[in-house]
Amino acid sequence: MTASYAPPGTPVVPVADRGPQPFAGTGPLFRLALRQDRVMIPAWVLVLGMVVVGGVGSLESLYDTPAKRSDIFDSLLTNGSLRALTGPAFDDSLGGLVAWRFGMFTATMAGLMSLLIVVRHTREEEETGRQEMLSSMAVGRRASLTAALLTALVANTSLALLVVVATAGPTGSASGALALGLTVGTVGMLFAGAAGITAQLTESARLARGLAGAVLGLAFALRAAGDSAEAAGNSVLTWVSPLGWASQVRPFAGERWWLLLLLAAAVVVQGLVAYVLAGRRDVGMSFLATRPGPAVGRLTTATGLAWRLQRGTFLAWTLAFLALGIVFGGMADGASDLIGENEDTRQIIERLGGQTGMTDAFLAAMVGMLGMVAAVYVVSAVLRLHGEETSQRAEPILANAVSRTGWAFGHLLIAFGGAAVVLAVGGLGLAIGHGESFGSVLGGALVLIPAVWLLGAIAVLVYGLLPRFATAAWALAGLCLAIGWIGPALDLPDAVLDLSPYAHLPKMPGSAMSWPPVLVLTALAAVMVGAGLAGLRRRDIETT
Repeated sequence: MTASYAPPGTPVVPVADRGPQPFAGTGPLFRLALRQDRVMIPAWVLVLGMVVVGGVGSLESLYDTPAKRSDIFDSLLTNGSLRALTGPAFDDSLGGLVAWRFGMFTATMAGLMSLLIVVRHTREEEETGRQEMLSSMAVGRRASLTAALLTALVANTSLALLVVVATAGPTGSASGALALGLTVGTVGMLFAGAAGITAQLTESARLARGLAGAVLGLAFALRAAGDSAEAAGNSVLTWVSPLGWASQVRPFAGERWWLLLLLAAAVVVQGLVAYVLAGRRDVGMSFLATRPGPAVGRLTTATGLAWRLQRGTFLAWTLAFLALGIVFGGMADGASDLIGENEDTRQIIERLGGQTGMTDAFLAAMVGMLGMVAAVYVVSAVLRLHGEETSQRAEPILANAVSRTGWAFGHLLIAFGGAAVVLAVGGLGLAIGHGESFGSVLGGALVLIPAVWLLGAIAVLVYGLLPRFATAAWALAGLCLAIGWIGPALDLPDAVLDLSPYAHLPKMPGSAMSWPPVLVLTALAAVMVGAGLAGLRRRDIETT
């Protein structure tokens, strides 16, 4: 038993009368979260803002006459596959096309950014044990959740302001720009609230991110299904999805401000649910109990454990690539009709695909897009090593007769082998959707594997040599995605485009196979993986 000293005359306040302090310590935790995300949040905001800024200028130059804008708008009314991918268009003005082309993409990415931020500062802090240490001080039950939501609010507000500034001037509509910015920011906060709930339900940050990501994916799928069926977005499926509500705000096309109030109400409700759940559990605990394993362990190798940990993510990526491939493949034959007589758009598609024939160029461009997205998978799978290490789950494994190289090999096998399988399945889906050119389309997907492997190898190199900067591998993957996404549209010089490893590989179908760049990129990837594993063998294992 311990006692504390109080100077004479100090009034004594009974403990029962002091009342709970659920938000104590929110300010310091909020400042700590901002400091931890001082690189990640600006990177997200600037990359997404750059996409919007570059996209506005590109659309302004591509569709510089009312006739061109009317042509693309009429094509969207009849192309359900494209509406499923990007959402419906409600006006043929420049602002209407900006909202159609970038509104759904930016809002979805804002949702992804927000759920990552919230899980990082709630469940991940508990999983690593840091939150328990902080909770032993003057920190309330709901302080960490509040700090995480405030951090997400800062990120979404910054992105919303950037969207407003980027679109208000070129479109000439301040109200439309404000509606678009508020839509993007509110959707981001909506999925921040969803992540706040999943962080209370599970004991694992990985599972919390997975559940929140599944909610985001389901919302996108429902919206896509509804928009593909109804050009005006009047399908029931559209209205079931919060992303469908976002598209129906209709920036630059007679804004429906009441839908923003509906989105804001959903944000408030989710926040209240998350707060109630946070106040009813202990630190480190969850409402969904972890399923106990078998009495006798069945995992006998480090590779088997790696597969057990990453199989869910791998299967989800594989199914997603198959679905995306089928959707993109179904759009290939209608690419010429969609573009119509717009020569500028035709040139962009040809630069993306590296071909002069529109169908081959479109297929090659879609194959390239799948390849760039596959880099996200390989980097996330490689950085699972960093997560296992910092959460102190790797140390008990390495304390047994398991070498560091053997432990890492299992995860790298899933990362690099899984990336090849994911790309192959995406190419197969593209060929199925197109119904022709199975061999050339599948070959076009497989030829991008060395570029994906190189980005994964860079992640291995950074993790092995500089583990504290391992997450910087995301910046390189994001840079390649940004170059491939907006580089051809902005007609960037070759010196910039060549920064991406994808630019050095043959663009198939349509181009002849060229083996030297494939072999060079594969060799570079092998060297970097070897250097990263050598660094891992020699350095200390992180514990924080």
